[in-house]
Amino acid sequence: MIAPDITVDRALAWGTRQLADAQHVDGASTEARRLLAHLLGVSTAELYTQDTQLLGALASNRYAEAIARRRAGEPLAYIVGQREFWTLTLNVTPDVLVPRPETELLVERALLRGAAGAVIEVADLGTGSGCVALALASERPNWRITASDVSAAALNVARANAARLGLPNIEFRQGDWCAALGTQRFAMLVSNPPYIGVSEAALQDPGLRHEPPLALTPGADALHSLRSIVMQAPQHLLAGGWLLLEHGATQATAVRALLVAQGFAHVTSQHDLAGHERVTEGSWRP
Repeated sequence: MIAPDITVDRALAWGTRQLADAQHVDGASTEARRLLAHLLGVSTAELYTQDTQLLGALASNRYAEAIARRRAGEPLAYIVGQREFWTLTLNVTPDVLVPRPETELLVERALLRGAAGAVIEVADLGTGSGCVALALASERPNWRITASDVSAAALNVARANAARLGLPNIEFRQGDWCAALGTQRFAMLVSNPPYIGVSEAALQDPGLRHEPPLALTPGADALHSLRSIVMQAPQHLLAGGWLLLEHGATQATAVRALLVAQGFAHVTSQHDLAGHERVTEGSWRP
């Protein structure tokens, strides 16, 4: 606990010390400042001008609670209710996976594979917060995007993000992968499905324990969701249409094999900024 008469600068120093030894926190000072700015309803830049301001009992207690939640592994995005992705600020809740920077590669590849000036139909399978669909919609207002998810709660988050950002060119549908698409065919399907096996050590990460298991793991078979999408995709792609999949850092070889076996052409994998093959794509040639 911290004293109710503590100043902003001293509170930040205390918060930084509290977070410094938490393995899941990359930047203790940055996160301590982000949490306090959120609680005070100011920007992190504005916080620099308030160093000598007293917090008061209520703000001090709330800050201590927020720091404790972060120390326990709860993602910063859930505590502040927002996460930056692409050029957007998205609202997030524990009903959706926290958007990751590596998923921006999926957006980059989709923008390259889709004709910028054309009116095309694109589907984002397992949209979660809507991060991929919303990023594409913001960059290509002429594209017609369908965003699906099996979770009604996740779709509510994605719909609210689309409304708040003023992006009308997205239709939201509930359903498991391609089941939400009916008989419609698309120029492109994109997806960041769950790809961590339920027994993998990665699931023991303190942060992941707070995120929806449905969005993280397909069960014992880490490739189950990826395999399902690859098998279903041909019934929902136009000739020459593209399937783009995000997957685990060691799964590219297996995902390429799935695409080739299903009859996809021009199958390649793309590296993220960490050097991992993170997105695999292929073109449907019936």
